Amino acid sequence: MPERSEAVTKARILIADDNRDTREMHALYLSLLGYSVAVAADGREAVQSARSHCPDLIVMDLDMPEIDGWAAIRELKSDALTAAIPVIVLTGHDLKTELKDMAIGVGAVAYLMKPCFPEQLAREVSGRLAVRRATPDDPR
Repeated sequence: MPERSEAVTKARILIADDNRDTREMHALYLSLLGYSVAVAADGREAVQSARSHCPDLIVMDLDMPEIDGWAAIRELKSDALTAAIPVIVLTGHDLKTELKDMAIGVGAVAYLMKPCFPEQLAREVSGRLAVRRATPDDPR
């Protein structure tokens, strides 16, 4: 397991996935690494949580009830309050090439396939947060 760092302990991550086991596994692993983790069971809950808690990064499933991940990402990217939050898509859809381009097109910064080992997700989260911290225009 990677070591915790001071910068990691301050980052807030939102995991949106309708599969409870997936949500809990990734939330637990990222919490153990020192991240502050919130969860959402659908797209509507994810958008509401992002607006009220302004996470540093969102991990979003695509196929969810209420509002799917596609619509949730579009809504987040159209809102000035949440537009700058990076979104990593984590999905079980198997059309990786086509869907990856579509996900990036609606505003995601990365596309991971399920099953995804927690270590792989942690590496992607860490890398995306490092990029975000290095961006001069980032208010965080």
